[in-house]
Amino acid sequence: MPEVHSKALNQTISVNRIVGRIDGEYPGPCLVFLGGIHGNEPSGLFALHQVLKELQPKQNEFSGTMIAISGNLWALERAVRYHKTDLNRLWSQDKIEALENGDLIPENEDEKQQLEIFQLLNTILKEEEGPFYFFDLHTTSSASPPFITVNDSLLNRKFTQQYPVPLILGIEEYLEGPLLSYINELGYVSFGFEAGQHDALSSVENHKIFIYLSLVFTGALAKNAVGFDHYIDHWNTHFPEHQHFYEVYYRLEVKKKERFVMKPGFLNFQTIKRKEVLATLNEQPIYALKKAIIFMPLYQSQGSDGYFLIRKISPFFLLLSEVLRTYKTDRIFVMLPGVKWASELKDTMVVNLRIARLITKQLFHLFGYRSKQKDRTHLIIKNREYKSRIDDYKEEQWYKDSVFENK
Repeated sequence: MPEVHSKALNQTISVNRIVGRIDGEYPGPCLVFLGGIHGNEPSGLFALHQVLKELQPKQNEFSGTMIAISGNLWALERAVRYHKTDLNRLWSQDKIEALENGDLIPENEDEKQQLEIFQLLNTILKEEEGPFYFFDLHTTSSASPPFITVNDSLLNRKFTQQYPVPLILGIEEYLEGPLLSYINELGYVSFGFEAGQHDALSSVENHKIFIYLSLVFTGALAKNAVGFDHYIDHWNTHFPEHQHFYEVYYRLEVKKKERFVMKPGFLNFQTIKRKEVLATLNEQPIYALKKAIIFMPLYQSQGSDGYFLIRKISPFFLLLSEVLRTYKTDRIFVMLPGVKWASELKDTMVVNLRIARLITKQLFHLFGYRSKQKDRTHLIIKNREYKSRIDDYKEEQWYKDSVFENK
């Protein structure tokens, strides 16, 4: 059984693929928590390990099921991010097709882990009762308040707006093959939680708070069973200034064999100045082109995301996008020359780049479309609203309480 060490807690635990589970006395949701998909991020696993112990006496108050899964066991045991390939970048369409067809032959330790996790997730979806919720627990290389990364669907937005932390939309447009994008393609509520810096003691505590709040928000436990008000007050007291929806609009990609060094001292959500030196790439300085908010600066040896830039989203545009998506007004795009459907479900469009240049990216985003592929002549954009399993969640209290549904 692999052993995983926490520098923050100065503890070592032994873990299997399934860290543990809680089966409640009453019917309810199925919550799946994944910790340690990156081997240098053990904080979530330790939080899950502690919460599972604390929940044992409360099993008779629990509704539904909670399942805790460990991520890259090979990398966790060695305290490295991954072996050959980032496990959280392997869930691309071609890899998923190979997994579904039984054709994937693992070529490294990361792909072996992917195959095991894929098989386990399929088993859970077949054998457990929904509605299903998937939570991916992470930490960052730089100091940071806790935040949530959300694939931009109304279903995800309605659920995650319950948490008093920054909510980051659109990161899926800049990443190829994250696990949550695969689960979102299946239509379930799923998103990532970043608790803070990898080895900070506060990251373990933030993960525990997130897990307990998630149990309450899904209806698995009552508020008075977990100290709900204390947790909400704690986050409201410590992180009040960043509680907004943000959108990712830029990513600096670090390619293989490139030498990237982030300038020391940058923090998540820090405002950077125009012409400020942010990093060096192949010994050449990288300057900020304008005032911006920096997000997830890279302070570790492995990883291809140098940093992101984000901006706040106006509440008006959030509401406008909800109206536009609810009434499926995206159908107007295919009336334009050079735009056509690329799937029978009508969730994907192929857009001639001559037309795409006339339409701002923000307009596509309003309708729920994010660009995924681009060649010399066309852009392929995809909308996850049509995959969302709304019927699975529409009787849940958080869905009934969502703003637009009760207008």
